[in-house]
This record gives sequence, structure tokens and C-alpha cells, in this order.
Amino acid sequence: MTLTVGLTMAIVLVALLVLGVPICISIAISSVVAGAGALDFNMMLQTGAQRTFTGISVFTLIAIPFFILAGNIMNQGGIAIRLMNFANLLVGKLPGAYAHTNSMANMMFGAISGSGVAAASAMGTIIGPVAEKEGYDKNFMATVNIATAPTGLLIPPSNTLITYSLVSGGTSVAALFLAGYIPGILWGLGCMVIAFIYAKKNGYKGSSQKITFPIALKIIFDALPSLLLIIIVIGGIIVGAFTATEGAVVAVVYSLFLSICYRNMTWKALKQIYADSAVMTGIIVLLIGVSSIMSWVISFVNIPAAVGDLLNGISSSKIVILLIINIFLLFVGTFLDTTPAILIFTPIFLPIGIQCGLSPVEFGIVLVYNLCIGTITPPVGNILFVGVKVAKTAIESVIKPLLPYYAVIIAVLMVCTYFPTVSSFIPEMLGYEATLPK
Repeated sequence: MTLTVGLTMAIVLVALLVLGVPICISIAISSVVAGAGALDFNMMLQTGAQRTFTGISVFTLIAIPFFILAGNIMNQGGIAIRLMNFANLLVGKLPGAYAHTNSMANMMFGAISGSGVAAASAMGTIIGPVAEKEGYDKNFMATVNIATAPTGLLIPPSNTLITYSLVSGGTSVAALFLAGYIPGILWGLGCMVIAFIYAKKNGYKGSSQKITFPIALKIIFDALPSLLLIIIVIGGIIVGAFTATEGAVVAVVYSLFLSICYRNMTWKALKQIYADSAVMTGIIVLLIGVSSIMSWVISFVNIPAAVGDLLNGISSSKIVILLIINIFLLFVGTFLDTTPAILIFTPIFLPIGIQCGLSPVEFGIVLVYNLCIGTITPPVGNILFVGVKVAKTAIESVIKPLLPYYAVIIAVLMVCTYFPTVSSFIPEMLGYEATLPK
């Protein structure tokens, strides 16, 4: 029965997606149809409705709309340009200065806003035209912007990690946040190495602008309030001053205060920000609700055990099993957005990851990292499309230059998979148990 239900669910889901049915509806229908094979149809409908409401009746879920709102406020609040100037102060003297500035700014702004798309849009719009005037190839700048934008999905605060916490049975959000730092930073630094090599090869110099000590102090002073957001929110969660949900509210209040102080916020813009945040929240909450039906069906018919047996039948090596999971998630990430993919595949692969020796925190980073790569990979990579659009270039012009970045990003993924202490080191050092969900 397990195999029949699993195949039915997969076939119906793929068929509906190919027909263009919205993913949340596709998940709901495929789950109910597959579950009806194990239960009475009317009972499955009742169970589905119950699981939907149960799935969204989680206190931690409230953090997601507030982090979304905080990110949208930051996009309009003049924070991006200040972080860009600070990044330029740090790495502007390296060959290919604008590329490194873009990378550093994406890491900082993406972490603060929690959105790779927002980072790619903001930094591509600000840095791209200036770099092009200085003689930089726009396709080179587009690839750097695209390759480094997803780092904000790993470096906290991150909605993707909160989503994983919910669907994984309550893995500590604070531990996940802390675990995302090193993988996210390694991703960004690896891309900067590739940019450095390209810049040296093509003769791109460091910035010739002389920054005096008073100017440097002003740049630091301007950026410090924005950077303090990370310290306040993440630090508050870690020391127990507030929960992740309360930290999200603090992020909203603080980002709104900064935007008003910077005089970059109007009532009209704020009204649109609230509307956009509500729409985005509605989409995510609906996805979480209907995915709870799928998670229940997967658990009820014991699909994880069946998939585990299948993988063990292929190989008994944990190295091979983890490699197969990575390859599968990399493939899935090119077609599915990050949130629904986390909701669908966490219940299936988390038990297998634990059997292979990964803690829920370590596996969560591997899962999210995999799916983040999909955001910059055709045919559905949303960050890829945004980066190409703001750079005013074509996808076919950036795919080949992106290949070295893919290579170093995947190399870091392999490090996180087979040396999981890379992600669990910081949370364990600060007293979080990475071996059990909390």
C-alpha cells in the first residue's frame, strides 16, 4: 500500500503542476487523492481539513509574516545603500572591487531582510549600473549578484529555516539560525574567490577612491544601525530575551524606526508594503496548511521507511545515500520553490538523514542549502530571473559564467554534508543540543 499511495501522490502532483495548477492546490488534491487510497474518501476529506488547520495553528508560524514585513520595510527604507557603502569600505581595494562589494552587500542585506530576491534586486539595481560605467562587464556583475544573493536565506534571520523548524517537529529555531552562519558565509566567500580570479584575469582593479578616516567613520556610523538589527534580533533569541516570534516583531519595529529616521518611508509606500506582505504571508501560510495534509499522509503510510529501504537497497554506504539525497534535492530545487520543497521533502528525508548520522539541525542546513541552489538555477530559479532582469541581460548570457560559481557552491554543500560540524559547531558551542529537536 505504501508504494501505491506514494506513486499516486507523485503522479497526481506532477500532472497537476504540468497542467499549470497552483502548487498549493496541487499539493492538497494529490494528498487527498493519495490518502483516499488508504482511508475512506470522506474520512480523508475530514482529516485533510483538520490537518490544514492544525498545520497553521503553530505559534512559531507568526514569526514568518513579521519577518516578511520587516524585509519589505528594509527594501524601501534606504538600508541597502548604507550596507553597500560599508561593504565597499571592507573589500573595495580588492581586484574587482564592485564584484566583491556586491557579494558582501548581498550577504549583509540578504541576512537582514531574509530575502535573496530582495538582495539581488536591491544590489543589482544600485551597484550594477555604476560598475558598468566603470568598464565592468555586465554579465560578470550579473553572475556575481545572482550567485551570492541566496546567502541571505542561510544567514539568519531566515524564513526558510523557520519553515523547516515547523515541519521537522520543532527543531530549535535559535539552533538553526546559528547553524546557518558558517555555511552561508562559506558560500559567499567561495563566490568571492571565483570573482577575484576572474577580476585578476581580466584586469579589473580595486577602487581608486581614497577614503579618509572621517569618511570611513561616517560610512560605519551610517551602516551600524542596520547591522545592529542582526545583533538585536539574533542576540535576543539566543540569550532568551525573546522568542523567534517576538524577535520578528522587534525586527519590524526597528526597521520601521530606521526607515523613518532615514526619511525613506511614506504612508503610501507603507500601505503598499503591508499589502504585499499580506499577500506573501497568505501564500506561505496556505502552503504550510495544505502541506500538513501531505506530511500526514506520508507519515500514515510510512513512506520515509519505504524510501529508506529503497536507498539501503541501492547502497548501504551512508556517503552514497547522502549523495543520492543531495542529487535529488538539487534536481527538485530547479523546479520547486524553496518553501513547498521544504514542506514536501522534510518528512521524507529527515528520518533518513538522522539514520545517516546527521542531527535535525545539520540535516536542515543541508536541505535548505540544496534548495537555495535551485533559486539560481533554471528553469524556475526566481533569483536567477530577478538578477538577469535588473542587469538587463539574458539568461543564456549568464549561465556559462555561472558554472564556476555552481562548482564552488556545490563543493561547500559537500563539506556541510560530510563534515556536518561546520553547521553544528556554533550552536553546540553556545550550548544548543544539535542532536535532538527542541
